[in-house]
Amino acid sequence: MKVLIVGAGATGGYFGLRLAQAGRDVTFLVRPKRAAALRERGLRVVSPGHEEVVMPQLVTAAELDTQYDVVLLSVKATGLTQAVDDLAPVIGPTTVIVPFLNGMAHLDLLNERFGKEAVLGGVVKVVTSLNADGDIVQSAPLATFELGEQDGGTSARTKELTALLDVPGYEVTVSPDIVSAMWHKWVFIASVGAVTCLMGGTVGEAVAAGGSTFSRAVVTEAAAVSAAAGFPVPDVTPIETAVTQAGSSLTSSLYRDMAAGHSTEGEQILGDLVDRGRRYDLATPLLDAARLRLRVHEQQRA
Repeated sequence: MKVLIVGAGATGGYFGLRLAQAGRDVTFLVRPKRAAALRERGLRVVSPGHEEVVMPQLVTAAELDTQYDVVLLSVKATGLTQAVDDLAPVIGPTTVIVPFLNGMAHLDLLNERFGKEAVLGGVVKVVTSLNADGDIVQSAPLATFELGEQDGGTSARTKELTALLDVPGYEVTVSPDIVSAMWHKWVFIASVGAVTCLMGGTVGEAVAAGGSTFSRAVVTEAAAVSAAAGFPVPDVTPIETAVTQAGSSLTSSLYRDMAAGHSTEGEQILGDLVDRGRRYDLATPLLDAARLRLRVHEQQRA
């Protein structure tokens, strides 16, 4: 099966490298600048005392000329619309799209553009980032990949995809309720994002300043939206523990992007959650404040 991975950043690059190492037919859709860097250095995953490299198959949007069986969509929310336009010519009648994005708004866009039957749900967890050289730095061994039908249950194609994607370097599973899994991850990343962006530091720094009560209140707001949408978090204790752990170095991609002066996924992760809360007449003042903080950041960038 021919696999197209859209994006070769910290997430798509990691999973794509593992697939390429296992001999899968993998091509990366990247921008010309990223393509040039990868052709020169290769796609690298770096961890303490270890480095792995593959020379990937690459294609740019202007070079797309064939349909693919599987598309793994790993772009930031800010690049989703362009990615969808780029993908249109390569989506065939049996192509399966598995997005790696956070939140839920991307499902609405993909379903509208390609049809719900073409799109699976996906949840990936991996602790990676890009360094100044464009290499993927893996700072913890966690690497998991869940996929599933939006309507739930299992299917022949999810079993076939699992066999294709089950390679060394991460754990892949089929979720019988992938939409719930996506919502629950969303609650976690929105909570950590709101805490670290509003406090301007790590979870541990927020706790040291007396922020534990505040952090729990953030989790309560995020979980309330998920519950109102029909996807209650079975137990919020692990999320509360994550955002109230003394000495924790945990931050969020939202905070890291903000601190580095980059554009953030604030509207995808926080803004859309707040908007959905409004539909259920929920008050989310802390999440509102975090969204506003990131909007100010974007205005400052502009």
